[in-house]
Amino acid sequence: MLDLQSLGISGGSIAMFGMLLALLVTGMPLAFVTILVALIFALGWFGPMAVPIVTTRIYSFIMQYVFVSIPMFVLMASILDRSGIARDLFNAMRIVAGRLRGGVGVQTLLVSVILAAMSGIIGGEIVLLGLLALPQMLRLGYDRRLAIGIVCAGGALGTMIPPSIVLIIFGLSANVSIAELFTASFLPGLMLASFYAAYVLIMGNLFPDKAPVPTEEESHTSLKEKLIPLRGLILPLLVVVFVLGSIYGGIASVTEASAIGVVGVILSTLVRGELTMKMLIDSSLQTLRTCGMIVWIGVGATALIGVYNLMGGIDFIESLLLGVSEKPIFVLLTMMVILAVLGMFLDWVGIALLTIPIFAPIVTSLGYDPIWFGVLFALNMQVSFLSPPFGPAAFYLKSVAPPDISLGTIFGSLLPFIGMQILALALVIAFPQIALWYR
Repeated sequence: MLDLQSLGISGGSIAMFGMLLALLVTGMPLAFVTILVALIFALGWFGPMAVPIVTTRIYSFIMQYVFVSIPMFVLMASILDRSGIARDLFNAMRIVAGRLRGGVGVQTLLVSVILAAMSGIIGGEIVLLGLLALPQMLRLGYDRRLAIGIVCAGGALGTMIPPSIVLIIFGLSANVSIAELFTASFLPGLMLASFYAAYVLIMGNLFPDKAPVPTEEESHTSLKEKLIPLRGLILPLLVVVFVLGSIYGGIASVTEASAIGVVGVILSTLVRGELTMKMLIDSSLQTLRTCGMIVWIGVGATALIGVYNLMGGIDFIESLLLGVSEKPIFVLLTMMVILAVLGMFLDWVGIALLTIPIFAPIVTSLGYDPIWFGVLFALNMQVSFLSPPFGPAAFYLKSVAPPDISLGTIFGSLLPFIGMQILALALVIAFPQIALWYR
């Protein structure tokens, strides 16, 4: 039998990382790569007796009650994708635009925040905004790069604005309160959205050709006509109030609130006359596909981290990171760099499940608050959603963008928004009370 224990923990860590990298390069899905590597090292390091220990760890992870909230929020997003709620929401926010230079861009960002607060999923939100807002801004003569950046950056706010799936996965991995993570991330999420809005308004006023005002016909619509679409705000805002209000008010847990949200969205589509059996079936199938991916990555990552922990890898990584500097802040910044680099190549689910079980105990031992670190992680994942070469936001938008808009154009358009994300991350690192304001 293969004897990997002779490599020692340092050699074993290098071998494990090398095997992961080599298998990922072949195109094998991350979930299967982690499961395969975990199995090889469990057998090669400990023998067959280690396998039951690993399976027990997997079972304890997927049996956590709060895990049920993930399919609920994904189902909410799937139904939203297929309803006209997002379209009516965008039309309702048109009153914000008026004769304001850059107003349609700000309108798009406001819609992004509301959609994020309804579902916590970013993929569908970017596609929806790409279909609704991007053509509108291009028709009005907005600078193409500015319009692209608004849609992708705004759509990615679902990472920060509760109920964020990213924060739920972090809470599961770090074993911290998800409700507290939601509370902590709310202000930084709004701060980031405010940065985007300020940038759009500043660009519109410094360079008027980049964000023209609406045409005379559109801008002179009567107040009564502008107020009519506001009815489209009622149902989405009710869903947000019931979901987040029940969590923050201590009335319901995150899992229970997710079920409330699903019922709210289904009732909204029913009231609007859009609910059909086909919509429910298609939404359920999309939810199964998305959650299946999350669960399999979770199984693989949990198994791998479990084996690595048994090998003594967690202590080894902790000694390496603490050896970077005697100052905790430099250790923290090193973690941020590692997460940023991983974010350029891996899916956020894999990054969270692979790194957080290792990083969270180190963060606590350094004297930092794990809730604050969760907000930093979510901000870091914001950057990863936009970063080349594999930023998911760019690919989501490319799927619905006009054919003449290339991936290179999309990634180039995102650079100023990545800069604002890094600025927000730096501010939360420098001033933790931005996240811990509620204490």
